[in-house]
Amino acid sequence: MTEPIRTAVLGFGLAGSVFHAPAIAADPRLSLDYIVTSDAGRQAKARAAHPDAVVLDSAAQLWERGVDLVVVATPPATHVTLAEAALDAGAAVVVDKPFTVTSAEGEALIAKAEAAGLLITTYQNRRWDGEYLTLKKLMAAGSLGEVRRFESRLERWSPQIAKAWKAAAGPAEGGGILYDLGTHLIDQALQLFGPVRRVYGELDARRPQEKVDDDVFVALEHENGVRSHLWMNLSTPQLGPRLRVLGSEAAYTKRVPDQQEAQILAGILPGHADYGVDPEANWGLLGRDGALVPVPTERGNFADFYTQLAASLLDGGPVPVDPADSVAALRIIEEVRAQQG
Repeated sequence: MTEPIRTAVLGFGLAGSVFHAPAIAADPRLSLDYIVTSDAGRQAKARAAHPDAVVLDSAAQLWERGVDLVVVATPPATHVTLAEAALDAGAAVVVDKPFTVTSAEGEALIAKAEAAGLLITTYQNRRWDGEYLTLKKLMAAGSLGEVRRFESRLERWSPQIAKAWKAAAGPAEGGGILYDLGTHLIDQALQLFGPVRRVYGELDARRPQEKVDDDVFVALEHENGVRSHLWMNLSTPQLGPRLRVLGSEAAYTKRVPDQQEAQILAGILPGHADYGVDPEANWGLLGRDGALVPVPTERGNFADFYTQLAASLLDGGPVPVDPADSVAALRIIEEVRAQQG
């Protein structure tokens, strides 16, 4: 593979337009050559934002054109079919989360890529959240002592379902917040504290039009004894803290979540001086009650996923996210669903 890496993005909804395309366009080792979307409005948006890219109606129009990297940023039920087609066309593949709908599908997709000698990875961009990077730094420095409990939330006030596919998708299509935001929270917990020995979950559908789940709690007991409590909710009138991490010596609480998504939507893109910078007013607090100090948030950088991916493809470095990690998270999702009967 030679530089720049010829890249196609399949899908130009929130994932394709906000998370993938801007980061690819900002990386000199990558070129955004194709965007695939059948929606006329999104086609116009794609041409305006990325005038050098060719916009196609369907993935079938892409396979004979020759690309090095295909990014699958479409609804979850389509991930396997499109990723398999990209591998058959000889391309490396990035699959947005959830990697697949089932862990068995994920294992089969990894095996197919290995047999073809092609790279496959999952876009777990929340590994580059500012608060996550800050917590990793605090843990590495021993600032919390022995971590005992990890509380993590991704909550919204979204009483209406805005996307048609989300309104229609059932569990078999990867519908519901557990597959969506839950994939991020479980992945972060596994990265921080390792494998689990016990899983407990609560699934509820609060919105009248919700077919699967939009209010979820997951508790994990890790093999090292740490307990992770994870909340994801789309009907939250008052948001809880993004993170609260309790250790034997101190705690770290971060109320305001990473702002990169909001920045990109506001036109502050990767490469901008302010991109990923957390305002001081949003910093988390470290210590014990009566002795709390604000901690500068590490700069978030979703685009680092693509920096590492380019190094993987061109220099032989490790993939930014091992897809086996995403399969491990899917097994937890499956266990939570099985508990519901």
